[in-house]
Amino acid sequence: MVILTTLFMIIVAYIVGSISSAILLCKLFRLPDPRTSGSGNPGATNVLRLSNKYLAATVLIFDVLKGALPVWAAYKLDIPPNYLGIIAIAASLGHMYPVFFNFKGGKAVATAFGTLFPIGWGVALLLILTWGLVIKKTHYSSLAAIITVLLAPLYTWLIEPVYTAPVMMISVLIIIRHRSNIVRLVKGQESKINQSIKKQSNNTQ
Repeated sequence: MVILTTLFMIIVAYIVGSISSAILLCKLFRLPDPRTSGSGNPGATNVLRLSNKYLAATVLIFDVLKGALPVWAAYKLDIPPNYLGIIAIAASLGHMYPVFFNFKGGKAVATAFGTLFPIGWGVALLLILTWGLVIKKTHYSSLAAIITVLLAPLYTWLIEPVYTAPVMMISVLIIIRHRSNIVRLVKGQESKINQSIKKQSNNTQ
């Protein structure tokens, strides 16, 4: 019974993860497709480039929730901890390779953060603090994501060691999805998040 419930929740997590609020909201508000405009990533940072901070915040909240809710539901169904990690991976993969959008999705940073809230508040809070500190010091959203996911397995091992393996898998996937950002960071060509905010502000004046 546990195996069947787990398989069902893995499918649910992937389907929920496949719902891209960035793409849907851009369509709703007649904005450019975030997959082909800006950075080409259907996530909150790129939506900020294409619209405004309120729409970007909406995307961010939804992306966190679509990671948190399936894992929280699985936790309430008494699914064992080792399987919760697999469900978290499924939600992240849904965001990266959404079945509803030709398997062309985002980088799953917010969704991966969301999956950790139901299973490790301490880990999630450390990740948020790390991300916020790097953003404040460098203003690079991609660098903040990369450093945060690199530290995620360590934080997990220290606080919730049973989830270390799945968190490490998610971290590897996210780093791979950021390979173009890494190249631009090395070349000094990556745009800063404050530049996106300034550009958006100028467009509304």
